[in-house]
Amino acid sequence: MIKFSLRCDDGHAFDSWFKGGKAFDDLIARDMVQCPVCGSNAVTKALMAPAVALGQPQKQPTPPPATNPPTTVQKSPDAEQKLKALREQIEANSEYVGNSFASTARAMYLGDIPDRPIYGEAQPQEAKALLEEGVPVLPLPFIPSRKSN
Repeated sequence: MIKFSLRCDDGHAFDSWFKGGKAFDDLIARDMVQCPVCGSNAVTKALMAPAVALGQPQKQPTPPPATNPPTTVQKSPDAEQKLKALREQIEANSEYVGNSFASTARAMYLGDIPDRPIYGEAQPQEAKALLEEGVPVLPLPFIPSRKSN
């Protein structure tokens, strides 16, 4: 098993384990690796430092103190709980229409089918076309639980 540091095209960084480098490449080629934050399939390996065993433990040099230490974004348990609650509420009170989201939303907007709360998936160009047509849609800040690991 190997752990890769990954990054999506939106800049979200995350780690994931794979059977090996070939398994990672195979999953990437089949668009089966998704960002856990935004669901993007545009995932690449982030810059990593390999862990190499040198036989004897080596003393690590002490880095000089930073004059301007980097700021880090702290994860907020409260924000994560609120996002989880939002996801649960949407999934409990809406119908998941999957990849037919764009056509279903358009049909409801045009009055071809009755309105109902839905959520699903759309390609960026489909979402843009819906917005240009005046269909009220917005991206959700999570991927459906059925699509996440």
